[in-house]
Amino acid sequence: MENPFRSEAAAYRFLLLTVGAFALIVAAKALIGTWGATVVFFGEVVALVVYYVRSRNQERPEPAAPEHVGGELDKRILVIANETVGGTALRDEIMRRSEGFDTDVLVVVPALNSRLRHWASDEDGARAAASERLDHSLAVLRGLGIDAQGEVGESDPLQCIDDALRTFRADEVVIATHPEGRSHWLERGVVTLARERYAIPIGHVVVDLEAESAAGRT
Repeated sequence: MENPFRSEAAAYRFLLLTVGAFALIVAAKALIGTWGATVVFFGEVVALVVYYVRSRNQERPEPAAPEHVGGELDKRILVIANETVGGTALRDEIMRRSEGFDTDVLVVVPALNSRLRHWASDEDGARAAASERLDHSLAVLRGLGIDAQGEVGESDPLQCIDDALRTFRADEVVIATHPEGRSHWLERGVVTLARERYAIPIGHVVVDLEAESAAGRT
C-alpha cells in the first residue's frame, strides 16, 4: 500500500495534529459539554481534511542534479542497500554499470532497527550488523577491481541518499531491495519516492537472497 503522505516527516506532523485535536476535544467536553465537544470535533475533521488535501497538492520544487565530477569516462555510483548488500545480483548490477568507466562506488547501508529499539535509542546492534555486511560487500567489490567505499547510514533510505549526495556527487543511484512481498522499502514506495525527489537516474535491483542461497551463489 502506498504511503499517502509525501514523507515520514509529513506523516509525523499529521500525527501530532491528530493528537492535539483529540486533546482539544477532551478539553472542550470538560469546559462546554458534549455538544460543544461535538462541534469542535467536526470542525477539526474538516481542518484535518483540508490540511491533508493541501499537503498532497502542494507543488514540489524541481530537484537539482549533482554536478558531474571528472571526465566523460568517470562515473560515480551511489548504492543504497541493507540486507541485500552482499547479494550476487547487486554485485552483478554494479559491475554492469561500471563497465567501460573509471568508476567510484559509495555503498551506504541504512542501519535498520526495530521501532522499539529505535525509540529506546538502542541502535548499537543494528549498526554493528550493518557494518559487518558492508565490510563483506566492500571486500568483494574491491576484489573485482571496483573502487568502492562505504558507510553505515540512518535507518531511512531516503535520508541516506540525502546525506550521501551532500558529499558524494553521484551520477546515478542504485537501490537494492528484497523481492516484492518481502521488501519493506517497496511497501513504503522508496524507489518511486526517490525517482520523484532526485534529478539523477535511480536504478532498482531486486536481490533474492533465498534463491541465491539455494542456488549456492553466495
